[in-house]
Amino acid sequence: MPEPLPMPDEALLQTPAQTVGPFFGYALPYSGGPTVRAPWQPDAIRLHGTVFDGGGDPIPDAIVEIWGADAAGRPSTERGVLDRDQHGFSGFGRAAVDRDGLYAFTTIKPGATRAGLAPYLLVTVFARGVLHHLFTRAYFDDEAAANGADPLLSSVDPARRHTLVAVSDAPASYRFDIRLQGEGETVFLDFGLEGRHEGMQR
Repeated sequence: MPEPLPMPDEALLQTPAQTVGPFFGYALPYSGGPTVRAPWQPDAIRLHGTVFDGGGDPIPDAIVEIWGADAAGRPSTERGVLDRDQHGFSGFGRAAVDRDGLYAFTTIKPGATRAGLAPYLLVTVFARGVLHHLFTRAYFDDEAAANGADPLLSSVDPARRHTLVAVSDAPASYRFDIRLQGEGETVFLDFGLEGRHEGMQR
């Protein structure tokens, strides 16, 4: 016979919370995914950083993706991203973080896609417990004048604007840490059905 249902005066236990994954490390990473531009190319830059959770601890099983234009601000027209061309530029990269939450790409520092916009890379984060991937942007700290005029960056609370800016830490190298929650939380973007920016701060 089935177990009787508990009476109202009996103590009920809450079902433990469940998260999605982590499954990302099994299917999404691929060889050459972080190499958007071959590192030996003279225009290659390195974008790297750490993905942190709300407690300030590194996340060891996240995936980071980037999309970016070339140095002239033109989107890539290459088809396919699995077979990397050492002399080409696909505009897209995907990197799994390591056990310390670190990721790294080699790519091209993009040009502005149109007048009035600062150069930036679009960044997407997949992580455990995140039901919908998160979008943000990585601007560059050595583009101060363009950053100051960029309409999206200028609309962000000045106290949080730095979370969208990659910091130069060596020649042709920029550090961009991503904090999913808590102190210093990265500003994430909310896009509508037509891909237009609607809001940023969660």
